[in-house]
Amino acid sequence: MAKEEYAIILEYLPHGYPLEKKMMPIAQAIGEKTLVLLELVPRRGVGLKIGEKVYIGEGKRDKVYYILGRLHREKLTESAKHQLGEFIKQVVKEKEKEFVEFFNKSDAINKRIHQIELLPGLGKKHMQEILKQRKEMEFESFQDMKKRIQNLPDPEKAVEKRIFQELTNIERYNLFTNKT
Repeated sequence: MAKEEYAIILEYLPHGYPLEKKMMPIAQAIGEKTLVLLELVPRRGVGLKIGEKVYIGEGKRDKVYYILGRLHREKLTESAKHQLGEFIKQVVKEKEKEFVEFFNKSDAINKRIHQIELLPGLGKKHMQEILKQRKEMEFESFQDMKKRIQNLPDPEKAVEKRIFQELTNIERYNLFTNKT
């Protein structure tokens, strides 16, 4: 797995988790490239801002003392979940080509279920229409998909919801994130 260089702060808890005995500052963050949830310990005297991009790669880190480890989904605060939703929207917009490519290249998982069917709001009928349309010509954008397929739920929103689900719930299949 690729090492993260940067993380985006989702939540900063200057006194740690309220119900834990340790009064150690902690930041909940998400890796910029691999979308992995992380717990970071900031350097002494450093305050972190929600939405801030911090360096977590090898060598000297100016704001982060060390990476405590992966952040368990149960520990995500409500505020962090909200920030996570905003971050995912931004990522899906910025990497639209990659996500449209998913629709162009996705396969069946087994005889009964296709990867496309795992997206919220998309069932067998939409999946069959997507497969039919991509045979004729690959999709170029989310807009192109909406234009060519009638009554298709917003594919951009479906991808956003799926990524959020994979990060906050235990899913049998992960399409866009690493299993945690």
